[in-house]
Amino acid sequence: MLAERLPGLLPDLGDKAAMEVTAIHSLAAVRSSLTTLIRRPPFENPHHSATAAAIIGGGSGLPRPGAASRAHRGVLFLDEAPEYERRVLDALRQPLESGELVIHRSAGTAAYPARFQLVLAANPCPCGKASGKGVECTCTPLMRRRYFARMSGPLLDRVDIQLQVQRVSLADFGQAQMEEDTGAVAARVQAARRRQYDRLGYLGLDANSQVPGRILRGELKLHPRTTHILDTALERGILTARGYDRVLRLAWTLADLEHSEAPDADHIGQALGLRQAAAA
Repeated sequence: MLAERLPGLLPDLGDKAAMEVTAIHSLAAVRSSLTTLIRRPPFENPHHSATAAAIIGGGSGLPRPGAASRAHRGVLFLDEAPEYERRVLDALRQPLESGELVIHRSAGTAAYPARFQLVLAANPCPCGKASGKGVECTCTPLMRRRYFARMSGPLLDRVDIQLQVQRVSLADFGQAQMEEDTGAVAARVQAARRRQYDRLGYLGLDANSQVPGRILRGELKLHPRTTHILDTALERGILTARGYDRVLRLAWTLADLEHSEAPDADHIGQALGLRQAAAA
């Protein structure tokens, strides 16, 4: 449910992004009667039995774009992520890094844009009962290790936020609470996106996720006192160099949501905590 609401928080696509998304969907023949540009970020939710060709792209003749490219500028949601074949999951590492998928086939080579937000969901164990105290879980430690081993370390290193969602209690379930609606959160997201574009537009970038490491550690370099906890995590081997940059991008986004000029030590700590919350 949370993943399906995520596209509603994203702002409408600009002209360039809308043309890219519309062209991909037209080529993929998903929508046979496209008469206007697609302005809303797409949402793709393939089943865990989907093949590599269905998610990455392929087919006879010139390769067609798969779900990853159809999710360009939107959200790719993989529910029950450990149920996917490991080679399918690992194939997503390339687009998560470069924002592009290059498919080689005997009939030719095709390159499709694939800059999406990846959302992975998984049960706490194969039987799904290990949350909380986990007293009803029937899985052995070996079964759990095999279950999560399908999601490789290099793939998880590219996942910026890793959260363990606790089971809803009866007290929470029966209590009527006044929460923010999608429109209120979307307005904050749009304001943060404007701040990002104002800061990065001269570089041809429009979001923190697109900022390369050389700029994060160059023009946007933060004071050593601000990044002390991050530097320590890298030195101790808790973070990889890729993870270091990803924490910085997330910290800049947290600062943008709070209308701060730049991340402070609290933003860095929060971003690092969000990355490690699932392992805690």
